[in-house]
Order: sequence, then structure tokens, then C-alpha cells
Amino acid sequence: MRLTSFTDYTLRVLIYLGAHQGEGRLATIGDIAAAYGISANHLMKIVNGLARHGYVETVRGKGGGMRLARAPERINVGAVVRDAEEDLAVVECFQRGGCDCPIVPACTLRGVLGRAMSAFFEVLDRQTLADLIKPQARLMRIFRDAASRK
Repeated sequence: MRLTSFTDYTLRVLIYLGAHQGEGRLATIGDIAAAYGISANHLMKIVNGLARHGYVETVRGKGGGMRLARAPERINVGAVVRDAEEDLAVVECFQRGGCDCPIVPACTLRGVLGRAMSAFFEVLDRQTLADLIKPQARLMRIFRDAASRK
């Protein structure tokens, strides 16, 4: 299975916010875009989705920005991936609305892939954002280096 860049960047935004949570200031889209070298326009859509799902709190206006809306221990990685991915259908027979594959009645691949997807999410469901930000000192050095380059 391959996750979209949207999901990758969604997780990166959360990692950035989680690593910076104790600083007492709001992070901006510009901060995160610079840290990862990605488009601020793309990040706006991601941050809107994170806010809509209740992972991030945004503050508008001068001095505005964003922060985590929940403690990192309460942000489940599996749930974030499910919320970010629009289509988790690995193959056609997993899509809603039917399938045109002629071997569906005799195919065992669907079961194999279904178990693989379950195993994938079983691992993600055991992880929280707190687990992803454990190398916090190293993450902060990397983010500081990126900020100094901008």
C-alpha cells in the first residue's frame, strides 16, 4: 500500500506541531513549509483538514497560527491516516460501488489484501503522535537548521 503525499504531509504537520508544543507560541504554515521544503498552499488544505477532524486548533489574524488541539498521546496515527486518505481501496474489488473484475467469485486475492490492510492498520493503531515525536531533541535540531536556511 502507498499513502498519498497528502497523508505524508498531514503526519509531518502533526510531528512538527507535536515537537514544538512546549514552546508557548503558535506555529505558522510558513514555519512548517520552510521546515519541510513543501508548498504553503498545499499545507493550507492539510491544516484545514486537521482542524476539521479536531487534531489542530487554528487562530486567525495577526499573531495567529496553529497548535495541537489534543495531547500527542491522544492522537492516534491509524485514525489520522484513515481521516487523511480519501481512498483506501488497494485494488478495484475494494472500491465502493462494485467491481468489473471477472474473477471476483473465485479470487482469494481480496482476502489476502484485506488481511494485509488490517495488519497495516493494526500497527498504526498502536501508535500515537507521542510515539512519533520521541526523538524530540533531534527533531528540534533539524527544524532549527531548516529555519536558519530560509
